[in-house]
Amino acid sequence: MFYHYRTIGFLFKKEPKSESDEIFTLYTKDFGRLEVLAKGIKKIKSKLRGNIDLFYLSEIEFIQGKTYKTLTDTLLIEKFGNIRKSLLRLKLIFAISDLLDKLLIEQEKDRRVWNLLMENLSEIDNKEIRFSVIRLCYYYFFWKLISILGYKPELYTCSLCKKRVKPDKIYFSLKEGGLVCKNCFPKIEEAEKIRPETVKILRILIEKDISILKKIKTEDKYFKELELVTKNFLSFLFGQKEKI
Repeated sequence: MFYHYRTIGFLFKKEPKSESDEIFTLYTKDFGRLEVLAKGIKKIKSKLRGNIDLFYLSEIEFIQGKTYKTLTDTLLIEKFGNIRKSLLRLKLIFAISDLLDKLLIEQEKDRRVWNLLMENLSEIDNKEIRFSVIRLCYYYFFWKLISILGYKPELYTCSLCKKRVKPDKIYFSLKEGGLVCKNCFPKIEEAEKIRPETVKILRILIEKDISILKKIKTEDKYFKELELVTKNFLSFLFGQKEKI
């Protein structure tokens, strides 16, 4: 006898399993990341079609089989229509989905991650928000997510001497896990100089709620530095995970 489970989930990845089946990867409210088998989903007469698709928020029902969790019922909650009408918004959701896929382990429930995902989806889908806010949403999601997962960088004191950094010369070290002062900089192998304004933006993204994005005014030079630090941190994090 199979027990039926129900939850709400955001579908961020799907892969073909056979001619008519697909494997759906969702982040769910009650179970964290899940992979479920959608049997016959590609068939025109499938009762599951229409209520679940890539980047949909759906209520799902599934059973645990010997190999896969099998999808048995779906109910559409939100399509996020404005996201689908905008190339920028769509690009952002693909990037966020890639983070979910690479950073989250299956069936590790975390309500903080769920709430973070929901508020970002709602903000990105809001057609009233400015371009400057939309482009910050990814960085807000990234730095919040890695902080929740235990990779929060040190942004107030030097990672080596533990003294509070001064804004005259600050460096960011991936290996040391955060800021390095000018006195400790010669002692380490690699670090990049970072502007105090960029450090301030990182602190805000990690510590404040999503409403703060509307108040951040980011000059191109700071945004480019934020983009570079984020990209390098992500690459370093994946490298470390692979070594482990």
